[in-house]
Amino acid sequence: MKIGIIIGSHRQESQSAKVGQYLNGMLSAAKTDHWTLDLGKTPLPLWDESLFTEGEHWSMMDGLTQQLRDSDGFIIISPEWHGMATSGLKNFFMLLGAHSGVGHKPALLCSVSAVDGGAYVIAELRASSYKNNRLCYIPEQLVIRNVGQVFNANEADNDPDTHKYFVERARYCLTLLGGYCDALARVRAQDLVDHDTYPNGM
Repeated sequence: MKIGIIIGSHRQESQSAKVGQYLNGMLSAAKTDHWTLDLGKTPLPLWDESLFTEGEHWSMMDGLTQQLRDSDGFIIISPEWHGMATSGLKNFFMLLGAHSGVGHKPALLCSVSAVDGGAYVIAELRASSYKNNRLCYIPEQLVIRNVGQVFNANEADNDPDTHKYFVERARYCLTLLGGYCDALARVRAQDLVDHDTYPNGM
């Protein structure tokens, strides 16, 4: 099993990346193969119509598409900025079509808030980010509120009770994501998907 972690913050050193790194460690401990795309460190070009004509600056998509195709599931991490998902993360989804390799694969949504927010970005991504690429968000999600108090490498920087709760909740969500990876692999193996006839969702 292989999991891709997509970090949607534009900041090079972000709280979202900190959360991604912690989840990365949990996957390593569970002996689950994984990789990370941090849009703060590796921003993608903004969508333009040359994507469809294989413009020269889109050659970098080949390697990313291969990683997506090789993955069984995903973790999508976004901070909540102004009650919204980041433009970089929305751009990431705009670049993914029916043949991008994420279709009918499960994803765990994770939002990050410095205070008590995080719900709006979950609702936004569930509503608008899967139509053409057919990514399947699982019903569970992680909303990491007061993120400065949890998932810090230095245990002294963590609030003990809050950190313990989020670690246990994250472990539960990752286990469930693994179950969905197994289940949806069986769906894809049945050769039911026809993205050539129906490249766009309704």
